[in-house]
Amino acid sequence: MLIGLVVVFVMAYVAIALEHPLRVDKSASALIGAGVLWTIYAVFAGDPQRVAEQLNGSLVGAAQIVFFLMGAMTIVELIDAHDGFGVVTTRIRTSTLARLMWWVGGISFVLSAILDNLTTAIVMVSLMRKLLARQGDRLVFAGVIVIAANAGGAWSPMGDVTTTMLWIGGQISALAVVQAVLLPALVCMLVPVSILAWGMRGRKLNWAVSSEGEVGPQVDAWERNLIFILGVGVLLAVPAFKMLTHLPPFMGILFGLGLLWLAGDLLHRNKDVVSRQPLSLTHALARIDMSSLVFFTGILLSVATLEHTHVLSDLAAWLDHAVGRQDVIVMLIGLVSAVVDNVPLVAAAMGMYSLAQYPTDHFLWEFLAYCAGTGGSILIIGSAAGVAAMGIEKINFLWYVKKIGWVALLGYLAGAAAHLVQYRLLH
Repeated sequence: MLIGLVVVFVMAYVAIALEHPLRVDKSASALIGAGVLWTIYAVFAGDPQRVAEQLNGSLVGAAQIVFFLMGAMTIVELIDAHDGFGVVTTRIRTSTLARLMWWVGGISFVLSAILDNLTTAIVMVSLMRKLLARQGDRLVFAGVIVIAANAGGAWSPMGDVTTTMLWIGGQISALAVVQAVLLPALVCMLVPVSILAWGMRGRKLNWAVSSEGEVGPQVDAWERNLIFILGVGVLLAVPAFKMLTHLPPFMGILFGLGLLWLAGDLLHRNKDVVSRQPLSLTHALARIDMSSLVFFTGILLSVATLEHTHVLSDLAAWLDHAVGRQDVIVMLIGLVSAVVDNVPLVAAAMGMYSLAQYPTDHFLWEFLAYCAGTGGSILIIGSAAGVAAMGIEKINFLWYVKKIGWVALLGYLAGAAAHLVQYRLLH
């Protein structure tokens, strides 16, 4: 049975990694993999009741992550519908490409910690298309955005899916991960941006269009600002809600979503139906990426079978014996995440190492949050932010490897070194 489970999981993993060449959505591969894995486990385990109880427990854990992501994604879509991100992007004022790169890197770093790295990449890369006339410049800026967004998402409980998984799973706490990963993530961003900005020194910036943002005819400035402040406020309040009530984060995000829904309905209640509909939370809910939520559900349930059958714990024991160093193992996981999706990698690591042996805020989990969150920047296909940028700007894979990949690798290694030094100094 165990061999069969491993074979099926590897096949599903390969199908996920080769999503674009196969032209089969990774959500389909994840769901089929989950179905086959649990079927094999149920048939050969010989204890249907125990398997059903384990499946119910795994579903609860997966549902908490999915509900949290659903709420966060909906809030981001509502802010975007009101052009809320213009509150930030219209304040960029500079005359040189190098200085603009620092602005873009810094804004992407901060925005991704508040929102998430995928949304930040989409917003910022789309903005560069409006601001920069030369495609070569836009490609370099897209690379900077991917690196900065992934680095910014790594230190925030809400900035990257993998960090969110570790937070909800109890492996890390919100304040501890910020304290442990903020400096390494900042180093990871600063090293590549410094190198790339140095290469653009002295070049003047020619705006493609006016840098002033445009507010849609159905939304005035104060409505845009109000929804932006309320939406970001809800996202920032979730960690405080968890610490205050000790309830799972998904409850906080759903509570905040309800408050934002009420505020939006009251704000636009006097408008006609045609004007109100694109600004409603119902419309934002319909625009979220449900395919990604289905993928997370499938992959988490797939990994759960390997956890219940002790495949992952045995793998962890083998790695400890073969490699012998936790920091090296975690750095390898980060490098592998440049090739394959980091969600199943982190899900597998969560199953490999127990909280009993490695309690909340252990070095292993904090270093994993950094490595899994930033390692995907090394290749354009290694993160959701990279794939989004690749689609928007039609970035060539080999171009990214030659121009951006090596500086992203330097940033990843520099950040990892900063994390290790920081840990030794503080412990």
